[in-house]
Formats: sequence, structure tokens, C-alpha cells
Amino acid sequence: VGSVGVAPALKTEFARRLGELWGVTLPTTPGLHTLASVEAAAEGRIDAALLLGGNIFSASPDRTWAAGALQRIGTTVYVSTKLNESHVHGRGATTLVLPPLARDEESQCTTQESMFNFVRVSDGGAAPASDEMRSEVEIIARLAAAVLPPGPVDFGALTDHAAIRRTIAQVVPGYADIDGIEHTKREFRVTGRTFHSARFATADGRARFQPTPLPAFAPADGEFRLMTLRSEGQFNTVVYEEEDVYRGNERRDVVMMNEDDARRLGLVRDQRVRVANATGALDVLVRFAALPPGNLAMYYPEANTLVPRRIDPASATPVFKSTTARLTPLEPGVAP
Repeated sequence: VGSVGVAPALKTEFARRLGELWGVTLPTTPGLHTLASVEAAAEGRIDAALLLGGNIFSASPDRTWAAGALQRIGTTVYVSTKLNESHVHGRGATTLVLPPLARDEESQCTTQESMFNFVRVSDGGAAPASDEMRSEVEIIARLAAAVLPPGPVDFGALTDHAAIRRTIAQVVPGYADIDGIEHTKREFRVTGRTFHSARFATADGRARFQPTPLPAFAPADGEFRLMTLRSEGQFNTVVYEEEDVYRGNERRDVVMMNEDDARRLGLVRDQRVRVANATGALDVLVRFAALPPGNLAMYYPEANTLVPRRIDPASATPVFKSTTARLTPLEPGVAP
């Protein structure tokens, strides 16, 4: 989504090309990143929200606070191929869940950009479950045409995927080859992103490395450093399995810790403990893992109950990888 401009602030060249193409002046003030959007909802500053896919409730820190914030929105419309926690805990006063066509149900050609910088084409496949269902593109375009005043953008024409790709080819640097891909079927690499020789876009052609200083962070006595992570069979916050074959866990309600730390506290495998901090608490089972002493790991997004609303000032990323927590046994340990 970042390639086509979905970001708190539009890239300068992207905004210039889009403005020239459609004859509009785009705003230059930054929008809101994810957490700032939820904070705006908590302050009652969002009357209506249209959310495309994803799971904003589960992706936000401090789950109790996030639920209350999202529930203050007047009208929430989710466009989602799968049910998730946001449809329950993140609902507004009035909530619609619109199920769009999945990629393999689309009658029109679609594309996707891979993590390896390839843009690939998909012709769709299975027939949709219902004739009433629409693609995400059609839902957005028809909503825009119905709600927004007349202007230079013909949203009705943008129900055609090929028309959207022609616009992308003209606006997004490196995406010229996407125009006509429904006919050529040729995947391509986005130009300007892959280096085939050791020369970079600097004055002397050499790379410049920038060390990032580590923040001062030390858990207090009795505290552990806590990080959250995904399991092997997990895709973002929407689809995940109970089993994590990477770490040998058959369930997700666990806290992983160094075995020596557990012995020091008199804890044994599968003992029930409470993991708590100033943000929240979660009751889970003890599991041993290859972690350095003084560290804990728990599964995201469940452990967001323990993640505070503190963010990195540069990236605006919450502290999912570095917060603190304490352990309290809820039952006596049983020697293995």
C-alpha cells in the first residue's frame, strides 16, 4: 500500500504527479498514523471511519483502551474478507461489515507486489459465493461517487481495474510496466529499488551507514523485558493457528522465558502465572525458550493487553518489542 501513496504523508513526487494528472491540489499537511487515528477516536474527533481489511483493534497497543476508543466512533464501515476482533471489540455506535470479493473470486485481473519487489498478476479463479458481493475497488469507488461532491476525478470509471493501473503507471515511480499487464501477463520488478551493482544514489555513489543509538532502558528489580512476536502459522492479526512449530508451542496463551530465570523464581513448565504491568495483565502458562536471561516473549496480538501507548518518535511504532512486566504465580509449581 505504501507504493501507491497510503501513508500519513504523501511523497513529494507522488503528490506532484497525481495532482497534475487529475488537476487537483493535494494537501501537504501530514495525516494520522495508526495509533494517532485511534487516539483521535478516543478524543471523539472521528465521526465516521471506513476501514479496508486489516484488524485495527488487534493491531493497536493497550487493548482495553483501544476498544473503548474505537467504540466512540459514530459510524464504522469495515470492508473485510474475514471476520476478526475489530468487528466485535472495535465496532462503532453503528457498524457495517461489508464482505468483498477475495482476490481469487475477482472477475477482473488484479496485481500484487511481493516482498521481493515483484509485481505479479492474478486472473482470479473461483466464482464468488454470492452475486451480491462486490470487489473492494467497486465498493470504494461507488461509495466515493455517492458521497463526494462532483469533481475532477471520475470515480465511476475507477471501478475498472485497468483504468486504475493506467493511473498507477503514470503516477508511481517505477510502475510503468503495470499498464496493460492484464494482456501481457508479465511480472516485473519495480525499477529503482533493486541494486545490481555497488553504486548508490549518493554524491560519490557510496553507501552511507547510520548507526542508531539504543535507548536507555533497564527493567527495575523484579521486572523482565517483554517483547511480543508472531507465531509460525500467523499472518498479521487476521489469520493464525494455535500451534507454533518454530517454538514448539501447541497453544498461544503462554509466556516464554529463560529456563534459568524460571528456576530462580521456582517456576516450572505449564505453571499458571500472571504477567502484569501498569498497562494490563494476562494469565498464561510458563514455557521455556532460548531467550537471554531477564527477557520474556508472548504472542501478538493477545499480549497487546500489556503493551503501553508509548511510541518511537521517529517511526511512530508502539513498543511491541520492548516493554516491562512482572510475573506472579497463580498456582504452586509441580516438579516435572
